[in-house]
Amino acid sequence: MIKTILIDDEPLARSILLEYLQSHPDFEVVAECNDGFEGVKAIQQHKPDLVFLDIQMPKLTGFEMLELLDDQPHIIFTTAFDEFAIKAFEKNAIDYLLKPISPDRFEKSLDKFRSNFTTSTETKAKKTSEQLQESMEEQGLERIVVKNGSQIKIIPVQQINFLEAYDDYVKIHTTEGMFLKNKTMSSFEKQLDAKQFVRIHRSFMIKVDQLAKIEPMEKDSYIAILHSGDKVNISKSGYARLKQVIGI
Repeated sequence: MIKTILIDDEPLARSILLEYLQSHPDFEVVAECNDGFEGVKAIQQHKPDLVFLDIQMPKLTGFEMLELLDDQPHIIFTTAFDEFAIKAFEKNAIDYLLKPISPDRFEKSLDKFRSNFTTSTETKAKKTSEQLQESMEEQGLERIVVKNGSQIKIIPVQQINFLEAYDDYVKIHTTEGMFLKNKTMSSFEKQLDAKQFVRIHRSFMIKVDQLAKIEPMEKDSYIAILHSGDKVNISKSGYARLKQVIGI
């Protein structure tokens, strides 16, 4: 049996998927979820082979939910996105179902899943999901979702003081404390507003309105003093970028 989970805040959308799956007895729907929070718990509990995942949901989007998973199952996105967004799905080779979902398109999606349902493709599925997420979020990041122990924390970008590279993670320093995110600094640099966030060093990115003053250090190097009291190194190239943004 292929363990399957449906995650969509629209009951009608889930019922249509259930109806289509009735013709496929090898698929077992082990959970239905109304939002991303329920989805994370259900995936951790059932460890499904396949998830039908809506993207635009309240509380957590489908993309944000995926960021919280350590082991990602195969995903078929369900979406009402426009044609521009659809091109991003096709570019990254992850299947999607455009609402309203037709029976023929649903069958083609299952065929595609079956042809890729092997252990060796799980890593590829995760990688292409990450690529898709980045391509869809290049329009701008407004919040960051992280795991905080067993809890899920949503951080509005307005609460960020600075970001710090930390091995394969990024430390997010906020007004409420520090949180770890399994993501690269380069990814954040692409997604955060360049007028609000400046990468002042290979390992640091600051929120411009948190900058209190700049102090010189050694030759061609400086240090940023933030309103929080934190001190952050500024590289030569970072200083040039910072000057351009704040106009000094």
